[in-house]
Amino acid sequence: MDDLGTFRPVAEDENAEGSSLSAVQDSPEKGVIIGKVIEIAGSGSRIAVDAEMLKKVRTVEDPTLAMAGQVGSQVKMKVGDSWLVANVRTLSANPDDPSHVTAYIDFLGEGVAIPGSTGVSGFRRGVTRFPIPGTPVLAVSDMDMRQMFAAENRAHIEIGNVYPTKDIRGALYVDAMLGKHFAVLGSTGTGKSTSVALILHRICELAPEGHIVMVDPHGEYSAAFKGAGEIFDVNNIQLPYWLMNFEEHCEVLITTTGADKQRDRDILAKCLLAARNKNRLAEEIPQLTVDSPIPYMLSDLISNITTEMGHLDSAKDTAPYMRLKSKLEELKADPRYSFMFSGMLVGDTMAEFIAKVFRLPGNGKPISIVDVSGVPSDITSVVVAVLSRMVFDYAIWSRNEAKRPILLVCEEAHRYIPAGHIDGDSAVGKILARIAKEGRKYGVSLGLVTQRPSDLAEGVLSQCGTILAMRLNNDRDQAHVRSAMPEGARGFLDVIPALRNREVIVCGEGVSVPVRIAFDNLEEEKRPASGDPLFSELWTQTGDEAGIVERTIKRWRSQGR
Repeated sequence: MDDLGTFRPVAEDENAEGSSLSAVQDSPEKGVIIGKVIEIAGSGSRIAVDAEMLKKVRTVEDPTLAMAGQVGSQVKMKVGDSWLVANVRTLSANPDDPSHVTAYIDFLGEGVAIPGSTGVSGFRRGVTRFPIPGTPVLAVSDMDMRQMFAAENRAHIEIGNVYPTKDIRGALYVDAMLGKHFAVLGSTGTGKSTSVALILHRICELAPEGHIVMVDPHGEYSAAFKGAGEIFDVNNIQLPYWLMNFEEHCEVLITTTGADKQRDRDILAKCLLAARNKNRLAEEIPQLTVDSPIPYMLSDLISNITTEMGHLDSAKDTAPYMRLKSKLEELKADPRYSFMFSGMLVGDTMAEFIAKVFRLPGNGKPISIVDVSGVPSDITSVVVAVLSRMVFDYAIWSRNEAKRPILLVCEEAHRYIPAGHIDGDSAVGKILARIAKEGRKYGVSLGLVTQRPSDLAEGVLSQCGTILAMRLNNDRDQAHVRSAMPEGARGFLDVIPALRNREVIVCGEGVSVPVRIAFDNLEEEKRPASGDPLFSELWTQTGDEAGIVERTIKRWRSQGR
């Protein structure tokens, strides 16, 4: 066999064995044949790869060609007038023939053969015709990769470079990704937050009049979107308590279980409906329900409870009423809850709230970062439930208007829709599960971000049409993601534990083919405040410890106010 640069030309239809698995890389009409098909199955196949050829291609300058035959690389086969592209999943030695290596491959899709060359164009997912045993297997070149991953005439964002290349851009198709939901998964420390910020920044640049609501449980993203969005926290969000529906009221006000819980719910329903009916807006609504977002005064609700309690004949029956009264008075008096239960929030500010949080209009700032890190932990899930439900309800009731699709991004999603969740477990779990199942019909897109996919309700993850999986160290997490991935991406999943920081496997509707991408670097001012502390550096510094402690305690006691 000659050196790689002078391989003997091989016709496309020449038998692989007769050609001694040799080819030229210099001629556009020829390709580098590295093996042949030996077994065919529906989703994948088994090929025999020439071990000597794999050694030779390692020396070429083409970075894609140099990866030929390695786990995670791509190969192609000619079937009729199409090229079938597959991903190498495993490699194993062949004891019966040391000159060949056996590889299992997963079919990714097919593209139209470019006349006069081995190029692939018009690449699409799925396989219509399968090769037969003996079909030559060729290495995918750098030019093939460019044609495969070239962004079509579809709205897209570029997020990084396709592995193992240095300049072939990896793109996400925005309409397909958002239209069928997406999930970003990755262990702590893999660069997940920065990668999410990068994706959202790219979407904001593409659609400066978009409508994105992000729930930020740790206060990380405020620093990343100071210029591109509006930041809301307990100091300025002013979320009126009367926007809660009955289930959310129950989650905040009722602490009992069993028969006592049902009795408390019945009392609350009757008194809440009466309080809503006192508003003049109720006169315009023919059939007011306990869920109707009509403003009411907390004092009216407490007064109704007191009145109902006064109708009782026995003092021993007053316990449910006293529980509700005590909880309401506690919420009114505690300054931590003032962003939601202040007496100043009784006015009808629903239109103003929706306009500012849903960015209607966006005025060039299409994203709202809702920082719930300062929200008391016992009502955090209710706050997220109210925001999520309002997104969904707004989409439902605005169907006859000009369409304004909304993207809801939920960080630490496993906190709100945990594994084992069933509808009715919690208000937030119920609404997020519903958005996952039905949201796309109404123009609501859901973006889930989590470090523990195994703790996330499996049915919700399976609703995500695009999955971006970064490094996952836990076996349960890996198995959970594998079960949600399409069959053709299984080979990519095997490398998830070996991904470097800020590398991702993307599969699903948002990409033309499963792909491994190295994320772009994000400018410092656009990064979330989620960097790891440098212990070796910070533990060498000292000074003003007394002032730090004093100021910290002051903020602690005043809850940041």
